[in-house]
Amino acid sequence: MLIGASLKMYFSHARTLAWVREVAGIVAEHPAVAAGVRPFVLPQFPSIPACAEIGAAAGLAVGAQDLAAEDEGPYTGEVSGAVLAEVGCSLVEVGHAERRRLFGETDDVVAAKLAAALRHGLMPLLCVGEDRAGDAAAAVDACLRQIDAAVGPARAAGLTGPVTVAYEPLWAIGAPEPAGPDHIAAVCGALREHGGQAQAVIYGGSARPGMLADIAGSVDGLFLGRFAHDPRAFGAILDESADVLRAQAEVSR
Repeated sequence: MLIGASLKMYFSHARTLAWVREVAGIVAEHPAVAAGVRPFVLPQFPSIPACAEIGAAAGLAVGAQDLAAEDEGPYTGEVSGAVLAEVGCSLVEVGHAERRRLFGETDDVVAAKLAAALRHGLMPLLCVGEDRAGDAAAAVDACLRQIDAAVGPARAAGLTGPVTVAYEPLWAIGAPEPAGPDHIAAVCGALREHGGQAQAVIYGGSARPGMLADIAGSVDGLFLGRFAHDPRAFGAILDESADVLRAQAEVSR
């Protein structure tokens, strides 16, 4: 189970390190991690090396919010997958709706970035989601198109490695409430059944404490946003994760 947060561009470097230290302290002693939860954080680029150093001993994985499609060359301002791996990243976000909307990333760009991540041993967190609230079937169709467009070229090129899909309906990103549990379960369950292109499906889009138990049977974790700005909320979700894993273990006995 993956439980993690993108800090986007909300925190200063100092606040980022303070947040990571506090969360690492929670993670290091939390039974959910021993039970199989993999916690992660995606800070801004300059904070990554220090965060990776803090997180390593606690088992808190660190990733990046973006990467370049190219591995090296005259690409001013870009950061390559090779350098991200070198400074301690193990995963990287690809194709977030804000990257598409604000920076014009197309399906082809997302596919190239996902391939770059796999070339350097980084697990892509591929963000997918529908534009408008509607029925689950339409959402599944939209997400599957995005998954196939992003992952298909990499697989065709022989690139292996795990890919995690982060289902984030665009209409729920930054909203007061996440999508309803029935909608999330229907969409994420269908994406998991699709298999092949992705190894795990997590939910984002105003994900918050208190929702995991309602959708746990259909997701492999949560991708948190602003609700995790308080480290105690991150800890609360780890508490819920431990409860879910404990209940699943009881059922499987």
